[in-house]
Amino acid sequence: MGMTAIEKILARNSGLARVRPGDIVTTKVETAILFDNNFMETSWREILHVYDPAKIVVVFDHRAPASHVLSAKAHQTGRAFVKQFGIERFHDIGFHQGISHALVADHGYGLPGTVLLCSDSHTCSAGVFNLAARGVGAPDMTYAVAKGETWFRVGETIRYDLCGALRPGVSAKDVFLHLANTHGDHATMNVEYGGPALAGLSMNARRTISTMSAELSVEFATFEPDQIMIDHVQARTDAPFEPVWPDTNADYADKRVIDLNLIEPLVALPDAVLNNARAVGDVAGTDIDQAFIGSCANGTLDDLAVAARVLAGRRVADGTRLVVTPATQSIYRAAMAEGYIQTIVEAGGVVTNATCGACGGGSMGLLGPGEICITASTRNFKGRMGDAAARIYMASPATVAASAIAGVIASPMDYFT
Repeated sequence: MGMTAIEKILARNSGLARVRPGDIVTTKVETAILFDNNFMETSWREILHVYDPAKIVVVFDHRAPASHVLSAKAHQTGRAFVKQFGIERFHDIGFHQGISHALVADHGYGLPGTVLLCSDSHTCSAGVFNLAARGVGAPDMTYAVAKGETWFRVGETIRYDLCGALRPGVSAKDVFLHLANTHGDHATMNVEYGGPALAGLSMNARRTISTMSAELSVEFATFEPDQIMIDHVQARTDAPFEPVWPDTNADYADKRVIDLNLIEPLVALPDAVLNNARAVGDVAGTDIDQAFIGSCANGTLDDLAVAARVLAGRRVADGTRLVVTPATQSIYRAAMAEGYIQTIVEAGGVVTNATCGACGGGSMGLLGPGEICITASTRNFKGRMGDAAARIYMASPATVAASAIAGVIASPMDYFT
């Protein structure tokens, strides 16, 4: 039997002709990303050697600008590290600011066929660019920065073939919620996405799916390459790369088909994503205090465009807060040029700088005891966005925007007829 895309990528970067599930491999690391949490006093250990400064990216995203003294100190430590080793790919507060995974997409840091590491759990986001991307712990991250390599156990792969097309008002977030609701936990597994529907999905839509795959507990999530992806990367970097296609006779643990025509707007109920979604109509009318659109998964220009379409000429309901956070400052600037920011603000929404912000409960939109939020971000776990007594529903940006107008959870479909 042949190899899956992930198996071929790991084999290539390990200098092996073939790998199989269960193998332990040592691979070279093409891109290592450090973010502000890595530089916090509780976790930072001084790195005395960097294997190649050109392969390191440093990003301040979780609490940017600094939300307390500890994060301010972490930023100081990070700036000193960047200066010490001459690291050029540095995203400080300001023009080039953004969430690390979105910056990978903006700047072509994820090269097809390579290995990319970061300590953040949503690092699998970069798998949309046909590479092996994974979040690892601080010791493994330090080793990768110093030595340029890491190790993995090769897991089995599940193949998802996407077919059909999404109806207006239905988004990639709904695709993920369907997948998580139908197939549940994928712990120790890899997922590979492909199929004829890719041609109709933007890179932003695909990246929502790869980013949210972290919530399936996957090891790696990757997309089969196509010309749309190749053109995206080539437009952002001159670095050479070789895409990796799975073998036609690849050995998958399972092959599954998702018909996009059948997907409907879904809402994940509080405290869990897996096997916990309902049709939006089943929870419509639930009171909300806050609506949030943002994060590495749903702070794209496409997401802001959808939100603006729903909000245009309308107002956020009294007693409801709408917080919108672009994933990068370049997305923010593009949204301003398109008029999306003005539309959101005129509707009563608050648009923040590019940061993780409310998604991780770091700043700008934390929830108080008993408050209810509907979020287009990455997680709805208890205590994720503030007080543990708050309740968090998860949905698409369109559903969140529709709910902000109604002041209760509401379907977005009336805005797309």
